[in-house]
Amino acid sequence: MKLGIVGLPNVGKSTLFNAITNAGAQSANYPFCTIEPNVGTVAVPDKRLDRLAEMYEPEKYTPATIEFVDIAGLVKGASKGEGLGNKFLANIREVDAIVHVVRCFENDDIIHVEGSIDPARDIEVIDLELILSDMEVLDRRIDKTKKLLKGDKSYQTELELLERVREALDAGKPARSVSCSEEESAVLSTVNLLTFKPVIFAANLSEKDFADGLENNPRLAAVQKIADEQHAAVLPICAETEAQIAGMDPEEKELFLADMGLTESGLDRLIAACYDLLGLMSYLTAGKPEVRAWTIQKGTRAPQAAGKIHSDFERGFIRAEVISFDDLMACGSMAAAREKGLVRSEGKEYVMQDGDIVHFRFNV
Repeated sequence: MKLGIVGLPNVGKSTLFNAITNAGAQSANYPFCTIEPNVGTVAVPDKRLDRLAEMYEPEKYTPATIEFVDIAGLVKGASKGEGLGNKFLANIREVDAIVHVVRCFENDDIIHVEGSIDPARDIEVIDLELILSDMEVLDRRIDKTKKLLKGDKSYQTELELLERVREALDAGKPARSVSCSEEESAVLSTVNLLTFKPVIFAANLSEKDFADGLENNPRLAAVQKIADEQHAAVLPICAETEAQIAGMDPEEKELFLADMGLTESGLDRLIAACYDLLGLMSYLTAGKPEVRAWTIQKGTRAPQAAGKIHSDFERGFIRAEVISFDDLMACGSMAAAREKGLVRSEGKEYVMQDGDIVHFRFNV
């Protein structure tokens, strides 16, 4: 999973990026990997995997990972090449989802490029640049579909969908605000529109905002209103806090967060929100050689899940030997679970469940 972190200058975007990539590397005991200056890979925290590691004492521990891309250069006029506009737009087209950092905090020492704190206006500035870029992409696709329609009338439905989305863009609304069926969503996903990508608005608040309570925070409410209209998600976060806890050991971090009334770091909550937004979950494999988490779409059947490990597993799939994480923990060992009949044999139609521990049988 690749997430692009976007936002206007001085909203806390890079502070958040630096904090979560460092925190993720340390808390999960997974090496922080800088692929490019603005890309960081972090481990997905999973206490189930930690418990399996205690049980099996494996030679290798492999969590699921997420790639965060700190996308720079977005200013007014980015769609026309202002700032690092074209580079920004190329980078963001490659991500699975967008984390849009929106400044909701006051700080006289950090100048806002627009001169004041106004989350709704800031979201509109970035949305407009993405919409303008999408218009060019969509117009090219509409022209292509019209040509195809001359020889094949079945393209009429696609054309009507594309023109409906174009009307939304004209009205200043992102493509994801258009209600679509599953079939229509599948068509739009082939157009690669920036404003069709899933979005989480990371409302960057101050520590005082968290201390005062978020229920009546007008700036957070403004972000939530826009998110509701756009079928997007909202995550209240404090980049300053994330920067402070990035270097702490787990016990110290837990105490610090508890003082703020939080049970999880912003990174943990962000990852959980992204999994939910993208309809993802994890299944687990466990043994002495390795314990590992594998990320799949919810609703994935056993053979396709096996294919995540190796294409041969899917091609030669025979069955999946499955036990739930909770059942294994209750039994204390796989041998005890087998004696109690809790290890199930599942076939090709089995739909994987979050936290399944699986051993695939295959033959090619």
